[in-house]
Amino acid sequence: MPCVNVGKENSGDIELYYEDHGSGDAIVLIHGYPLSGASWEKQMPVLLASGHRVITYDRRGFGKSSQPTAGYNYDTFAEDLHKLVKHLNLRNFALVGFSMGGGEVARYLGKYGSEGVSKAVFVSSVPPFLLKTPDNPEGVDGSVFEGMQKAVVADRYVFFTEFFKNFYNTDVLLGKRVSEQAVQASWNIAAGASAAASLACVPTWHEDFREDLKRIDVPTLVIHGDADRILPISASGNRTAKLIKGARLVVVKNGPHCITWTHADEVNPELVNFLGKGGAKQAASDPRKEAVA
Repeated sequence: MPCVNVGKENSGDIELYYEDHGSGDAIVLIHGYPLSGASWEKQMPVLLASGHRVITYDRRGFGKSSQPTAGYNYDTFAEDLHKLVKHLNLRNFALVGFSMGGGEVARYLGKYGSEGVSKAVFVSSVPPFLLKTPDNPEGVDGSVFEGMQKAVVADRYVFFTEFFKNFYNTDVLLGKRVSEQAVQASWNIAAGASAAASLACVPTWHEDFREDLKRIDVPTLVIHGDADRILPISASGNRTAKLIKGARLVVVKNGPHCITWTHADEVNPELVNFLGKGGAKQAASDPRKEAVA
C-alpha cells in the first residue's frame, strides 16, 4: 500500500495513503470532509483519459491514512501535502481541492509558493474566510460551528446522516442525480474516519485564507454550485474568485455541495478544458517545471 511518512505520534508513524496513476503532467486531487481520495471516482477516469498522471491521497485521520489525535490544522495539512509532493518529486503539477481540500490548495500556495505548480482549482471550497468577524461581516456566526462540534461529540454517526442530506441536497436530487447507495457509501467512509479528526476538522473550516489567496499567481479555476447548502457560493466561491487575480468562476446551476458526483457531467469538461492535455510534449515546453524545493 503506497504511503508517505509525514511524522510520528509517540511510537507510531503518521502515514498518508496515496494512489498514483497514469503519466503526463500530474494533477493532485485533494478530497473533502469527511471522505477520502476515493471520492474522486467520477473524475479519475476522465483525467486519466486526457493524458494526465492523477494522484489522490487521504488526509490524515481519513480513509486509509493514519489516525493521529493531533495535527488537524491547515499549516499541518499543507505540510503533509508538501511532503507528498517532495516524496513523489512532482514537477509541473496542478492542485485541485474539493471543499475542505480547497483550504490545502490555498495554504500550500500561500506558504510554499507556486514553484512547480502549474494551475489551481477550487471546487465547492472553504476559502476565503467563513467566520463572521468585524472585518468579515459576510461570514457565518461562530455558534454554527460550535453547534456542529457538539453534534459530532454527541453522536457523529447521526451527524453524518444529517450532513450528507445537505451535502447532496437529497430532498431534491435523491433518485435523480444521486442514489441512496451512493449516499450510504459516503456515510460508510465517514464512519471509518478518526473520531478525533471528525471533531477537530470542524473549526478548521473557518480558517482565514484571504492572504493565501492573494499570493496565488498561477492560472486558477473556481467551480461552485449555486445551490450549495454546506458552503453557500456567496460566502465562498464568489469571493474566492474575486480575491485571486485572473481567476475564472464557473457556476453550476442547481448544483449542491458535492457537484463532483451529482454534476460530474458538467464539472469534468470544465476540469479537462482548464487543465488541458497532460502529454509529455506539453510538459517539456512549459517553462514552469522546476522541482519543488
